Amino acid sequence: MSRKNVLQIFRAAHDAADPEQAVLRHLQFDGRTLFAGRKRYRLAQFDRIHAIGAGKAGASMARGIQRLLGRRVSDGFVNIPDGVAARLRSITLHESGHPVPDRRGVEGARRIVAIARDSGPRDLLICLISGGASALMPLPAEPVTLDQKREITRRLLACGATIHEINTVRKHLSQIKGGHLARLAYPATVVALILSDVIGDDLDVIGSGPTVPDRSTVADAAAIFQKYGLRPLALHETPKPGDPAFDRVQNLIVGSNRQAIDAAARKARALGYRTIVLSTFVEGETRDIAQMHAAIAKEIVSSGRPARPPVCLLSGGETTVIVRGKGLGGRNQEFVLAAALALEGFGRVTIFSAGTDGIDGPTDAAGAIADASTIPRARKLRMDPRTFLDNNDSYRFFDRLGALVKTGPTGTNVMDVRIMLVC
Repeated sequence: MSRKNVLQIFRAAHDAADPEQAVLRHLQFDGRTLFAGRKRYRLAQFDRIHAIGAGKAGASMARGIQRLLGRRVSDGFVNIPDGVAARLRSITLHESGHPVPDRRGVEGARRIVAIARDSGPRDLLICLISGGASALMPLPAEPVTLDQKREITRRLLACGATIHEINTVRKHLSQIKGGHLARLAYPATVVALILSDVIGDDLDVIGSGPTVPDRSTVADAAAIFQKYGLRPLALHETPKPGDPAFDRVQNLIVGSNRQAIDAAARKARALGYRTIVLSTFVEGETRDIAQMHAAIAKEIVSSGRPARPPVCLLSGGETTVIVRGKGLGGRNQEFVLAAALALEGFGRVTIFSAGTDGIDGPTDAAGAIADASTIPRARKLRMDPRTFLDNNDSYRFFDRLGALVKTGPTGTNVMDVRIMLVC
């Protein structure tokens, strides 16, 4: 029953992050005026409406725009991952490489730049940004090459750099990120609809902030190269707060991890659990975060604090894995394995962690699920859980136990959802 419940709770979180519905919740159109959050735009003021952008949720977000505005959308171009393409009347959905950027992404980024540059004061650009936009919309600033940019991203990930650090570097190697897209579009009006995959919903970090003033500097990016012992590349400064390029830009967050966790909490309470949201700001090394969650579950089991079972612990955010071994896995799978080991012999606790995008590291799984039987069952199969964890091989561990969570690409991304049911 606990496994069934945990999957229902995750489904509620995922449904709350549906990109098309997120767009339609924040945009309304009465036939004359477009309402975006608290702002309104009379369409009679515009000759053309374009939809541009990139991200894992790009297809669904574009579908929402097409559904709302129909033939009023003149054209559009959105870079999306492989496998989620759909046909839309006036918006081209262009499959591109993710998580490793490729030439298709560069070609698509050039098309997006061309639309932005061609726009004038009577154009409205609706920019759709979601998780994965940084990789899906690559346009390196010369003399940096795509191969160099790919390699530096790979090395930063392997070092355990945070998404804030990685995107700081990306912005200063790009022609489109870090506010450059807004500068290219000026003096057109830009409404950026943003599905957040970043802790704290920092606008200049999500998708590397193509329509947002950049608070980071070349010096910040250079310091990150130095911190991780990497040879620096040629860096370029980005538009800052106060730049007139942002005078006609509205940046609007339409979905986030917090909304997903709130929906999960409502479902958990409906299923009869005392529900505790630990945080939607969780970051740090995956194994450390797993130990912290396990410690709270142990306290509940042993003392009934901070609540008596049945309890549902929820957290969101995005952790990082420091790669020590040569195995296969992702941060969610590693979290579940580390937490299961920490809770071995400690009662009825079900552990779940998955990415809302359906992708966990370089695997075809979104995450994994474990309970009190997982570690004993592995030992009976002569699988040493500690060895798998030390080798960062959580995928093969859970694959042999039939405990991987596979959703396929979901077309959204609001970071991770972690669930612990303590019964």
